[in-house]
Amino acid sequence: MVDNLPVRSHVHKGLTIEGYSRGAVQSYWRCPELRVAFDLGGCPWSFTGTPTFFVSHAHLDHLAALPTIVARRRMMKMPPPTIYMPAEEVELSQRLLQTWQRLDRGKMVCTIVGVNPGDEYELSREHTVTVFKTTHSIPSVGYVIWERKKKLKAELIGRSQDEIRDLKLSGIEVDQEVKVPLLCYAGDTTPEGLDAYEPVYQAKILITEMTFFRPEHQPTKVHKFGHTHLYDIIFRSEKFKNELIILGHFSTRYQESQFRNLIADKFPPSLRDRVLLWL
Repeated sequence: MVDNLPVRSHVHKGLTIEGYSRGAVQSYWRCPELRVAFDLGGCPWSFTGTPTFFVSHAHLDHLAALPTIVARRRMMKMPPPTIYMPAEEVELSQRLLQTWQRLDRGKMVCTIVGVNPGDEYELSREHTVTVFKTTHSIPSVGYVIWERKKKLKAELIGRSQDEIRDLKLSGIEVDQEVKVPLLCYAGDTTPEGLDAYEPVYQAKILITEMTFFRPEHQPTKVHKFGHTHLYDIIFRSEKFKNELIILGHFSTRYQESQFRNLIADKFPPSLRDRVLLWL
């Protein structure tokens, strides 16, 4: 396997999160078990086989590799990828691919789906994805992947197996669909983008940003540019019901050595064991 870009990996209860994220550099994430990726600031060679990408917004560090994944899958004789992105950014992205097609002299074929907050799409029989609005300096969205399960209807709980079997044989539906928020990707956003959609705080795995954390980078100024500060996370510590919270997109103003004691020093006990800084 060609190692062309940095990739970190972490496994949580059967789901693998892979990728890299640094503010103004590049962000790209993948969950291979779900066959989806988030953002295209770069495209590691290992991501080439992923057929579906969810883009949060069109800043260069989140979308620069759009022509790369399209051309690479064509070269590898793979089906064209499907790329979801904010509806406002579809036309210009298509024009970008058309321009690159003229430069590259190779067809840039893909399916670009423009999304709006509130949209829902089927990924598979087991999973759907919903779109929610985030607050950044340009149009932006986040995504929640839901796991669909069949559960016995509440009014039938306590009935014997024979009774339930007879009801099914008579054509009565005994199950109901239950959706559980499995994975949330928030992209770049102020904390208001998290607050506006409750499943963000309920998903088993949450991937979000914490671009700034030093005191001199005041939250009010950070919010002006559409980002989240350490203090925003701490202030909301009781809201996070997630099993795992991955924080990334750190500003290039910081050195990695500055992160080492961040969790121990700053995060309250209710968050400390569930937070993973993506370095």
